[in-house]
Amino acid sequence: MNKNKIINDPVYGFISIKTPLLFDLIEHPYFQRLRYIKQLGMTHLVYPGALHTRFHHALGAMHLMQLAIEHLQSKGHEITKDEEEAACVAILLHDIGHGPFSHALEHTIVEGVSHEKISRLFMANLNEEFDGQLDLALQIFNNQHPKKFLYQLISGQLDLDRLDYLNRDSFFSGVTEGMVSSDRIIKLINIKEDELVVEEKGIYSIEKFLIARRLMYWQVYLHKTVIAAEQLLVKILIRARELASNGVELFATPALKHFLYKDINETAFSLDPTHLQFFSMLDDHDIMSSIKVWQLHDDFILKTLCANLNYRNLYKVEISVEIPNKEKVDELSKKVIEKLGIDEDDSAYFVFTDTINNMAYKTGNGSINILMKDGSLKDIATASDNSNLEALSKTVTKNILCYTKV
Repeated sequence: MNKNKIINDPVYGFISIKTPLLFDLIEHPYFQRLRYIKQLGMTHLVYPGALHTRFHHALGAMHLMQLAIEHLQSKGHEITKDEEEAACVAILLHDIGHGPFSHALEHTIVEGVSHEKISRLFMANLNEEFDGQLDLALQIFNNQHPKKFLYQLISGQLDLDRLDYLNRDSFFSGVTEGMVSSDRIIKLINIKEDELVVEEKGIYSIEKFLIARRLMYWQVYLHKTVIAAEQLLVKILIRARELASNGVELFATPALKHFLYKDINETAFSLDPTHLQFFSMLDDHDIMSSIKVWQLHDDFILKTLCANLNYRNLYKVEISVEIPNKEKVDELSKKVIEKLGIDEDDSAYFVFTDTINNMAYKTGNGSINILMKDGSLKDIATASDNSNLEALSKTVTKNILCYTKV
């Protein structure tokens, strides 16, 4: 069977699958599951086109890795065929541990277990199944390979993951502010002292990349209506788990039921392979099919929340740098209690506060270094003449107040 395939991608054109191992990993059920997990969670309720998946993104990131390695090799840096394939495997599988609706439910279905941790478990399983062919990819993914720049291409502040998701999310959402020149950035990356750097003439492209990332967070990822939808989704799962822990029978697929009715911490998830097996069957469809049924459940809280999501009756969200006024929160809670006839404890499903954070760039360890013409290295925040970059390195924390309109 010919395993050298090409895939037509709306962002880059043709993407090549260059080795049999990459083809077999893409065909594996673990990876195929990503077709049914949306890249941007509930963002399609704001930007209707944002229906692309983790599957799209993983293939795009692999394509950028192929381009990056080709350019680094053309500049005289030694990267063997095995290392090239391993780096492509590592970036292809970097998001394989994402659960339904990606980040929205990351710590709700399995408490305290990050998608990176689950990705490592999936990769370890695949390595056994493929008789150790992922050994080198795992070294790179876990930052244990001597060529550190290979890890930086996968996980860093200028990694290929970010380059793909900015362009891809911008393309599908229609928010053009997120577009970055990934081709130019890849052509201007280099290696110095085993670290990934950007040549001096790429400064403005990096500035654009950092500003685009900040704008995408405020306009897309942290858009107040996206927050409203994702918070509602989280509240639904919290209520479902609360009912399940009290022995209430809920409709759910076998995979979702496994996590609803069990308290699984990080240690248990790592030690018992059954949990990973059930997780490998979970995708967005498990959640949405349950929510459709739960809107007919006897529990008033659960059915109200589910109906609100199904009919896009989302929370009203107020975002401010100031902490929400306690008197206002109490007044909103009182109104909800009266209108819906619920207990004070249950009002937290309909009125609550939280915080959101946005930091486009982190200075210090792992920062983006610019290779100056004299051979020296400078942090982009220092090398740039754009004073806004200093502001981008500060974490912006905002407070949110969510409440149901009654």
